[in-house]
Amino acid sequence: MRCYAGEKIALFIDGSNLYAAARALGFDIDYKKLLDFFSTKGRLIRAFYYTALVEDQEYSPIRPLVDWLDYNGYTMVTKPTKEFTDAMGRRKIKGNMDIELAVDLMEMAESIDHAILFSGDGDFRSLVEAVQRKGVRVTVVSTVQSQPPMVADELRRQADHFTDLSDLAQNISRGAQGTKNEPDFSKAQSILFSEIENELREETDYVP
Repeated sequence: MRCYAGEKIALFIDGSNLYAAARALGFDIDYKKLLDFFSTKGRLIRAFYYTALVEDQEYSPIRPLVDWLDYNGYTMVTKPTKEFTDAMGRRKIKGNMDIELAVDLMEMAESIDHAILFSGDGDFRSLVEAVQRKGVRVTVVSTVQSQPPMVADELRRQADHFTDLSDLAQNISRGAQGTKNEPDFSKAQSILFSEIENELREETDYVP
């Protein structure tokens, strides 16, 4: 992770993408440790976390995660999932947050030196290029250690630096007890993201 003392940093976390990458590597994210780790790398201006919410349920299993992050230093960006039926008559859930992330990153580009993007989605390549033209360095965090790899080759090439999530595991992974007062989010994330992970696979177009 190439960070410089005093530079202004912002995190942009694609929730479903980060969850899928961590799961593929066999560990759970401790979000307090993640925030604390990046707070030591520079002046952390903002940490955005993007996730869809299934709002037609009486109780959303992801709500404890959203509330905890909201109270513990993250800026939560959410929207309801959309349910539709594909051409084969199969029920599908859509929870894409790409536009929201792109708008926030473009707006923050005037106020930061370094954007750290937690996603392997190749659709973000043009976004990364655009903020680089504004003088912002971009680090992409994903993994090539999974099978298949979780990061698109064009995104990895465009970034100023690529950090494999596996290299951060010792600093941001959840232990047996987790961080004090932090609920166990693994089951909640699994319930939500398992419904949209097929779409996530379609968006991650890694080419060796």
